Amino acid sequence: MNIFHSINDFKSTKKTILTIGTFDGVHVGHREILERVTQKKIGDDAESLVLTFFPHPRMVLEERSTVKLLNTVSEKIDLLEKIGVENLVIHPFDAVFSNLTAHEFVKTVLVDQFNIKKIIIGHDHRFGKNRTANIDDLVTYGKQYGFEVEQISVQEIADVSVSSTKIRQALQAGNMALANEYLGYAYFLSGTIVKGKQLGRTIGFPTANLKIEENYKLIPLNGVYIVKSVINKKIVFGMMNIGHNPTVAGENLSVEIHYFDFDADLYGIELSVSILQFLRAEQKFESVAFLKEQLEKDKNTALAFLHKP
Repeated sequence: MNIFHSINDFKSTKKTILTIGTFDGVHVGHREILERVTQKKIGDDAESLVLTFFPHPRMVLEERSTVKLLNTVSEKIDLLEKIGVENLVIHPFDAVFSNLTAHEFVKTVLVDQFNIKKIIIGHDHRFGKNRTANIDDLVTYGKQYGFEVEQISVQEIADVSVSSTKIRQALQAGNMALANEYLGYAYFLSGTIVKGKQLGRTIGFPTANLKIEENYKLIPLNGVYIVKSVINKKIVFGMMNIGHNPTVAGENLSVEIHYFDFDADLYGIELSVSILQFLRAEQKFESVAFLKEQLEKDKNTALAFLHKP
């Protein structure tokens, strides 16, 4: 996949079939659009192109925005590449770009820069300054400049429209089953393994401490989860705690993973942790001994979940 960090960096002699959006989460609704963009017809000399943005527009347009994102930039790149996108433009979203009129955006970006043949968009797509233009305007511009417009109807699961907002809400409630269903994959956290207090080793539950650099990444509800990672090309299961370790007077939020039947030095490596199931909320125990007892119960519950037919 070719990656460009500005609209102006993209150059191609071919026509493009493209889509536009933040695509936070690259969820099942997004995939309906993205897979159509990447589908090639026999004899079609066009190439697929996705235009997305960073920072997220809400971070720029909303004062004191507290929005957390489902993907870091690198995570989104990996997800889009797996779908088969040929060209990805990650444009810096700023006040200047947000002030482009709908006509300026279509003419200077879609037509002049991207050499558009066809655009495929979702049912609720709006664009231009103050998001005033809609699908009808885009169809009008398509007739004027000679490109096709294809609209995708709302993607639904159990009669509920899938959206990044609903996935965020599910994660913040610890509802992994719903979040993962809407995503179409297990939600994951990515970071570097760093040294922690190493208390886990003293009670038989050594943990890998995951440091997530991107402060805009959404961390699910504090608690204990069943997780999996791919380490040295092998799938390793475990359980993860997100929280402040109240039993031992922890202060900062930490993400710690205890892998089952696994023993290796992970310090300094980058790791991705897929979250399969919520086990329980974070709680404070009367002593470390009670904590250890609960961890044994958590492990047994996790193993039963993993081994169920």
